Amino acid sequence: MGDVIKNRYEFVVFFDVTNGNPNGDPDAGNMPRVDAETGTGLVTDVCLKRKIRNYVEMLKDMDDHYRIYIKQGVPLNRSDNEAFATVGIENASEDKKLKDRVKEARKKKNPDLDMFIREYMCSHFYDIRTFGAVMTTMVKGALNCGQIRGPVQLGFSRSVDPIVPQEVSITRVAITTESDAENKSTEMGTKYIVPYGLYRCEGYVSAALAQKVTGFSEDDLELLWTAILNMFEEDRSAARGQMAVHKLVIFKHESMFGNAPSHKLFELVKAEKNNGVDVPRSYADYTVTVDLNKLPEGVSCEQRE
Repeated sequence: MGDVIKNRYEFVVFFDVTNGNPNGDPDAGNMPRVDAETGTGLVTDVCLKRKIRNYVEMLKDMDDHYRIYIKQGVPLNRSDNEAFATVGIENASEDKKLKDRVKEARKKKNPDLDMFIREYMCSHFYDIRTFGAVMTTMVKGALNCGQIRGPVQLGFSRSVDPIVPQEVSITRVAITTESDAENKSTEMGTKYIVPYGLYRCEGYVSAALAQKVTGFSEDDLELLWTAILNMFEEDRSAARGQMAVHKLVIFKHESMFGNAPSHKLFELVKAEKNNGVDVPRSYADYTVTVDLNKLPEGVSCEQRE
């Protein structure tokens, strides 16, 4: 899987939505998330991580080292038990027997049990190696290896300008029940859209955590950049409209612990409306710039589109 990364990174992602709902809020009838004070749109880190996971799973479907731990329809205990089996603990997800079985394994002179299980999970599951995980099964009994801090972290995405979610009425000719069919020929519904919004997401990659905890490698990092650039391409949905990643700005530090504070690097990246544009309706209405003249010593910048 390549060498473990030795450099710290920060990155900025710009993506947009046209006539879609980028991230509905279940507590607000699935309305697009909005900052109530500023009117800017929000997309959670969990939303983007899901899309990255889905892309990696699709791209690396047959590779045992790039499996996905957090996925729909697969109980976490099923994956946990694979790791337990490698150290001789069978069916360890049965809570009432877990403690005794762990103690039994320790009696067999396996003092590095936690480390072996953690390394197995990191080696086989890309999203654990990348984002970390909280594996509740693995902190029961005598185990203490269930919380893994991942080297890659994302913040909430925020739209560059305020958005105005719209509620659109829709109809369908398919009637739900026979009794309804006697009284009506169509049914009404609604959906929420954002006519247009350009969003900015900031992220971090820690070489220290990669080396000390998960083994996140140079190959894993390149796959992350690829997944970010393509995370909407295989995730199409009528509800989400047209979504696309337009720019990925990557700051690379010469050292493991960084050569400049992350916030100073983020301040170098700006997205501004073009002159004469009052209501943006496309990415072409903005100009994204990176002030390379103020790039701190020991930090390089790469831009991908």
